[in-house]
Amino acid sequence: MEGVKRDARHLEGVKRARGELPGQQWETVVFKSRGVAPLAKPSAISALAPSNRVPGPTITKSGKTAVQLEEETEELKHQSVAPELKRAIMQARSAKRMTQKELAMQLGCDAKTVQEYESGRAIPNNALIAKMERAMGAKLPRAPRK
Repeated sequence: MEGVKRDARHLEGVKRARGELPGQQWETVVFKSRGVAPLAKPSAISALAPSNRVPGPTITKSGKTAVQLEEETEELKHQSVAPELKRAIMQARSAKRMTQKELAMQLGCDAKTVQEYESGRAIPNNALIAKMERAMGAKLPRAPRK
């Protein structure tokens, strides 16, 4: 009997050394699934949710379906710089003997922006075109409003 008490005290000492507190349970817990009764009869569920209804097409912010957006070619294109504006910017800048970088510094933007305007890849911004007019002292054609 004394040997059992000594073993129990030894086990408690080992548990405390491992940081375990007395009264903790370390047995493995196993959850078994039981047969769950259905909440409603299958016939009642099918009556509530008709399966013959098919969801309609999703409308996007532009007011068109995804299929219409995929098929669209002209209407949703980005506006680009007109060829007249490209030529006018290049001529006015060269008349003032300015580089693209110097013009960009006066406008407070990147040289890449001026380069995009002159190559026609930029999306026109009338506020920036007005700044260009003031910086170069020339009248430039404006982008049409949508």
